[in-house]
Amino acid sequence: MGLIPVPPGHVAAVVTTLEMRERPRPRPMPPSPLRLVRWPEPQPDKYRALFERVGGPWLWYSRLVMDDARLIAATHRAETQVHAVVDRAGLEVGMLELTHPEPDWCAIDYFGLVPALTGAGHGRWLMAMAMALAWKPGVEFVRVNTCSLDHPRALGFYRAQGFEAVSRSVETFADPRLTGTLPADAAPHVPLVSAR
Repeated sequence: MGLIPVPPGHVAAVVTTLEMRERPRPRPMPPSPLRLVRWPEPQPDKYRALFERVGGPWLWYSRLVMDDARLIAATHRAETQVHAVVDRAGLEVGMLELTHPEPDWCAIDYFGLVPALTGAGHGRWLMAMAMALAWKPGVEFVRVNTCSLDHPRALGFYRAQGFEAVSRSVETFADPRLTGTLPADAAPHVPLVSAR
């Protein structure tokens, strides 16, 4: 066993891939004042704003660095569904993005709420919505990834919903706070180690 150095100016995360191999039993929909709104062809600027609002605290950056053409190609595909979570005031406070790469499985690409809404049961509601959309006829499994940079309860939440861990990998990337993709004060739980 040994430590693998991470280059200065980079971040490392342990990514856990989880799968649900059986359709969950129907449960009553958890109550929530939130609603899910489908964005069939999201505009890049609007999409990026929501992506950063939801994912910035966890160093989500991949969609922020795509140019418009690549982002549109990723989010306007027939097999991909992008949804905004909207509160009573009409503010977008979360997102759910699903892709059915093949008819027999579904990937939950992005699943999250703004930090102010975590821990209040809204995640269970959002997962119930995700399951209703993911398990189309013919789907045999649903996959989701989480990582050690996510909310500390994310992995436990997915497991409590019926997902099982199937693999782990390590991802390293240039710190998006140092490249200017995210603000320097994003993800304060992840120390900044700048390149010298």
